[in-house]
Order: sequence, then structure tokens, then C-alpha cells
Amino acid sequence: MGFFKDFFSIFKKRELLFLDSQKESEDVYSFLFEKDKNLTWKAGQYGLFSITHRTTKNATKPFSIASAPTENIVKITTRIGDDPSDYKKALLELKPGMKVKMSGPVGTFQLDDDAPSLLIAGGIGITPYRSILKQIEAERRAGGKERELLYLDSTQSFIYKNELDELASRTSICVTYLDSKDDLHQEIDKFNDLYKNNGMYFIAGPKSMVDSLSSYLQNKQVSKRNIKKDSFYGY
Repeated sequence: MGFFKDFFSIFKKRELLFLDSQKESEDVYSFLFEKDKNLTWKAGQYGLFSITHRTTKNATKPFSIASAPTENIVKITTRIGDDPSDYKKALLELKPGMKVKMSGPVGTFQLDDDAPSLLIAGGIGITPYRSILKQIEAERRAGGKERELLYLDSTQSFIYKNELDELASRTSICVTYLDSKDDLHQEIDKFNDLYKNNGMYFIAGPKSMVDSLSSYLQNKQVSKRNIKKDSFYGY
């Protein structure tokens, strides 16, 4: 049933009114859009966002929805470097009142309440987890199964850090910031030693990192069905 819902939602486009943008760090920006009253999503899903105010090659790109449905805004966050693509230039040109089109939401990168869960983010891969943590806070889920977020960023810029720390203080989720893959592997091993194949593993970040960590987990006898992946591609 979920597959068919996702399949049909891809073809449904709606216009979103641009509200504002925020600079999260030196080269990371968030873009905020008004939430259509009929639009909802599950924390961890993504949408396909289309630029409409100018002609640009490959005008539609996928973005994790970084806001929770309860926040009543649609938030996406992306890295924009010194030589941005035409698509990202177009994002920077957005002014309040302008519109983009969104298809979706789609995706199955969602937290399961029934199992201890290790959430692993690499760089910009933190975006779906912001939505997931905000939703946990909104639903006042306390106690329950073990949940831990490992946030790897070799540059130590850690997008949303203040917000994540506040969310951790108000929920049962532990957030650990890491800047090396060795440290990340150690934390994964600790979790795996505790929960073995009873744990769920979520990995979001650049495709190379997601593939590498998925292989690492499988080599530790973690079943593929216990690993959920969300690969981010640069554009």
C-alpha cells in the first residue's frame, strides 16, 4: 500500500510559497516554504522540488524535508559552495512570495518505534533526522526504545547543532558529534554489541559514506533488512 501511495504522490505537484531563507553555516542554507493545508508527510520523507521562476537544466531535485509536519512549514537545507549549480543559484534568487513546485512526499526512511535505533548522519545527511527528532518532541515520546544519533562531520560545522542539543535535552535521544570515521566505527560497535540484530540502523549522507557503512554493518553480521539508507547526491 505504501508503495502505491508514494508512486501516485510523485505525480501530484503543488505550489509552495517561499517565505524566507536562513544561513546555517558558511556554505549551508535553509529555505522555508508555506505548508499547504492539505500537505502532510512522515518525518524522514523527501519531496521533489522544481524551480519555476527561471529556465534551468534539471529543474527538479530531491530534498529531505527537514521540518516535522507539526511545524507547519516546509524546510529544506542544502550546501551551496562558491561555484553553485544553476539550480542552487535559482534557490538563492528566491524572494518572499515567489513559488516552487513540490511533488511527493515519498520515501520510507522512517523511525520504527518497536526497535532500538542508531541514527547515523554524515554532513548534510542530518536533514531527515531534524524532522524525525522534531516529530518525536512534538509527540512527547519519552522513554521507550533506545535511540542514539551519531553525527559525523570532518569539518565540525555540525548543522543545527544548537537545535539538536535542545531536542536531545527534551527527548530521550542521545546525540554524539564525531569528526573521524574511526570514532564512528567505535560508536557503531558499542551499539551493535548491546543490541546485535535487534537494532535498526539508519544511515543518511553522501552515497559513498552510506554504501561504506552499510557494508561495515553487514560485515558485523547486521541483516540488510535492519539497515535503512538515504543517499545524498551532490548537484
